[in-house]
Amino acid sequence: MRGGTMKKLDKIEKVDAATVHHGKYSDRLYIMKFPLDGDNTLVEKLSNMAIEHGYSKITGKVPKKVLPLFLDNRYKVEAGIPKFYNGEEDCTFVSRFLDMERAVYDPKPLNEFNKVLDAYEFTGEANYEHHFDIRKLDKSHANDIVAVFKQVFATYPFPIHDPEYIKETMDNDVVYFGVFIDGKLQSVSSSEMDVKSQNAEMTDFAVLDSARGLGLSKLLLHEMEEHMKTQEMKTLYTIARLKSIPMNKTFLGAGYSYSGTLINNTNIAGGIESMNILYKYI
Repeated sequence: MRGGTMKKLDKIEKVDAATVHHGKYSDRLYIMKFPLDGDNTLVEKLSNMAIEHGYSKITGKVPKKVLPLFLDNRYKVEAGIPKFYNGEEDCTFVSRFLDMERAVYDPKPLNEFNKVLDAYEFTGEANYEHHFDIRKLDKSHANDIVAVFKQVFATYPFPIHDPEYIKETMDNDVVYFGVFIDGKLQSVSSSEMDVKSQNAEMTDFAVLDSARGLGLSKLLLHEMEEHMKTQEMKTLYTIARLKSIPMNKTFLGAGYSYSGTLINNTNIAGGIESMNILYKYI
């Protein structure tokens, strides 16, 4: 998020009963929430909104119950999470490419990931004994959190370089965790809870170069999961960079299941990248 990219960031807004994140930064309209009683009129409204803004992709996280509405409007399924809403209703990630050039992708990263996936065998929960100082973070850590994010992420779809934004998210069901070494914050992650639907996105993993190779992401993920259990979350998931094999391995190693790839989906780490969906029940 360097170089004043905050002005370019996409925005979140309500469109009737749906919530969308859209803008030229990721050149897309992302349907964050779509109501169970949503109808074809709302689907068309969102599609027309993306077309009018000239975005090259529409993507969305929608209840499986309304999937036929999207299929009828030229969307396709890229991924899904069973029992996403309150441990009962399935979720589907749908997409529609408005510019077919965006649907074209380099197969090498997906092939590399598939090799990892084919060879991987989950052997049960690992031993998480450690000697690091892992803490749940609060608003007093906002500047330190931003300092880590600035060093790790050249770009990101949300203004995580802004301390005030970090504080605001803490007031809106986002819980941050960190690892301190010699009193200095070296690694950060967050759990973005949907309290009503009892699911949480495990996200924002950032480790400073000086602390790489220590397995801090694995330790953070375990700490996050334990905390999510106390918050009565039922389904955990992540939207991980396809190119980040170590991050995907972290989730696979923790027992997460892969369910699909969102092609050319998100502006992160310096450009538009494809993202993997992985999930787990707790």
